[in-house]
Amino acid sequence: MQPYIESASAAGLAWVKSSYSGNNGDCVEVATLPDGTRAVRDSKDPHGPALLFTQNGFDDFAAAATNSRLGGRNA
Repeated sequence: MQPYIESASAAGLAWVKSSYSGNNGDCVEVATLPDGTRAVRDSKDPHGPALLFTQNGFDDFAAAATNSRLGGRNA
């Protein structure tokens, strides 16, 4: 599996922004591919690339983000 999609907007996916996202523009959007793979993109760059995760990989990513283990501003 290629680990990214070159142009997220060209992929024809239904993107969803978390209900926890505020209006500050620092959001990610998630889409589910037909095979269950999850795609994640930056909402500020909808035409840019998207990272791809297996279901288990996405669950791990989401858990790390929830627990602030990714080294972001809230870490």
